[in-house]
Amino acid sequence: MDPSTLDLLSVIRRSGPPYELTTREITRRTLITAGAVSQRVTRAEQAGLVGRSPSSVSRRAVSVRLTDAGHGLIDDTVRQLLEHEADLVSSLTAAERTALTGLLAKLEHALTA
Repeated sequence: MDPSTLDLLSVIRRSGPPYELTTREITRRTLITAGAVSQRVTRAEQAGLVGRSPSSVSRRAVSVRLTDAGHGLIDDTVRQLLEHEADLVSSLTAAERTALTGLLAKLEHALTA
């Protein structure tokens, strides 16, 4: 899966049931342009990973929802990623993992401050 599709599916998946967001909300959450969101949604729709429909929020809004195939793909991809990350850190000692956790928390704080 390409990174832009992974990003799109992840954002929708993280929204929780019913796994549906408006294109405007996707734009806000991904910090990319509306045009880029439109392109991503079109590619994912052609691949059968999302469906588009008029939004109940506004007449002009479009809702994007995960299909069963999209939901399965993002869940499998995240599971594989987490397994890979677990394999990567398995070679570290407990002390090294603790140090890594502290360093990553420090970086995260710097990025969100």
